[in-house]
Amino acid sequence: MKFKIRTICAALTLAATTSAVQADDLLQIYEQALTSDPIALQAKAQRDALYEQIEENRAPLLPTISASVGYGKSWTNVSESEYNSGLNAGVTLNQVIYDHSAWVGLSLAELAASQADAAYASELQKLIIRVSGAYFDVLSAKDNFEFKGSEKRAIERQLEQTKQRFAVGLTAITDVHEAQAQFDLARASEILSENQLINSYEALREITGIDHKSINILDTTRFTAVTPAPAQPNDWLKMAETNSVDLMTRRIGKDIAQETISLYKAGHMPSLSLNAGYTTNLEQKDELKDKSDFDNANVGLTLSIPIFEGFKVTSKVNQAQYQFVDASEKLEQTYRKVVKDVRNNFNNVGASISSIKAYEQSVLSSESALKATQAGFEVGTRTIVDVLNRTRDLYDSKRQLSDARYGYINSILALKQAAGTLNEDDVIAINNGLTAQAVTP
Repeated sequence: MKFKIRTICAALTLAATTSAVQADDLLQIYEQALTSDPIALQAKAQRDALYEQIEENRAPLLPTISASVGYGKSWTNVSESEYNSGLNAGVTLNQVIYDHSAWVGLSLAELAASQADAAYASELQKLIIRVSGAYFDVLSAKDNFEFKGSEKRAIERQLEQTKQRFAVGLTAITDVHEAQAQFDLARASEILSENQLINSYEALREITGIDHKSINILDTTRFTAVTPAPAQPNDWLKMAETNSVDLMTRRIGKDIAQETISLYKAGHMPSLSLNAGYTTNLEQKDELKDKSDFDNANVGLTLSIPIFEGFKVTSKVNQAQYQFVDASEKLEQTYRKVVKDVRNNFNNVGASISSIKAYEQSVLSSESALKATQAGFEVGTRTIVDVLNRTRDLYDSKRQLSDARYGYINSILALKQAAGTLNEDDVIAINNGLTAQAVTP
C-alpha cells in the first residue's frame, strides 16, 4: 500500500495578490524539500528497500532450478595414450510443498513494508511541519527585524525632538540622556534581530539545500483566524484513531510481533519439499573405442521433522511473546500521546484565535496611548520616558500580534498532523494566503 493522506486546510481564507518582487513561496519550498530533504529521502529509501524484501522472502516458496555440466579425462597408461573421458550434464528442481516458516517470513516482509510505508507517510507530514515551521520562523524574524527598525527610527525622531527642546530650554538634559539610551538599546536590538533573520534563512536552507534570498509574506489584510472544522475535540480524536500514521505504524508493529511468535513456533513444525533431477552421462575409452552413455532421472519427496534443538525454539518463542507485550505497550503509549497532541493542539488553535483578537485590540490601544502621551509631552504633563515606554509598548504589541498569527497557522497544521489528515492540500491552502512583499519606493 502506498499511503495517501487526505484533507484540505480550511483555516485560512486568503488569496495571493500581484507580486512586486521575485520570491519563493511556501509551496515551492515544500516541493524543493520533497526532492532534497535528507530525512524524507532516507525514509523513502528504507520503504523501497523493504518492498524489495518481499520478493526476497517470496523466493523460498518458488521453484529452484539449477543446471550443471562437467567434463573429465583420465589416463591409465601415459606411454600408450590410454585414457577415459566423460561428459555429464544435469538439471535439478526443488519445490517447497509445505514450510510454515517460509509463509510466515513472507507475511512478515509484507508487514514490514507496510510499516515502512506508514513511517514514510509520517515523515512527509513531519516535512510539512518542518518546512512551514522554518518558513514562518523566517517571517517572524523578518517582522521582528522590521519592527525593531521602525522602533529605532521612532526613538531617533524623539531623540532629535528632545535635543531641540533642550536647546531652547523646554526640557532637561536628563530627557536627552534617556532618549539617547533608548536609541542605543534599540539600535543594538535591531542588529541582533537582523542576525536572527539571517540564521532563520539558514534553517530553511538546511531543509532544501537551497539559499532563499526572499520569501512571500502573509497577506494580513485577508487573513482570518477561524475555528477548525470539526469544532469539537472528540471529533478530531475519532479522525486520529482512523488516520493517525503514528498509530498505524504501531498497530503494524504489534502485528509483526504477533507474526514473529508464529515464525518461531514454526521451528517445531515439519517441512515437505519436492526434489526432481535428470542427468545424462557420456563416456569414452580412447579415441577409437566405443562410446557409452546413460541417463538418470529421479523424483522424490523430502520430509524434515525437527525433534530437539536444546530448547532453542522454545526460548525464541518466549522472547517473541515478550516482544509482543512490548509492541502492545508501545501502541498504548502512542495512542495516549496522540490523544494528548490532538487535545493540546486543538486548545492551542482556540487560544491563538483569542490571542489574535486581543493583540489586534492591544495594537489599537497602544497607538491611542502613544498619541495621547506624545500630546501630553508637548504640553509638559508627560515625560520623555513615558513617550519611550509607550513607543516600546506599541511595537511589542505588533510583534506579539505577528507571532500569534504564525502560531495559529502552525497550531492548525500540528492539529491536522496529530489527527493524521495533514497533506499537501494544506500547504496549497496556506500558500494561497501569501503575497509578495511590495518594493518600497
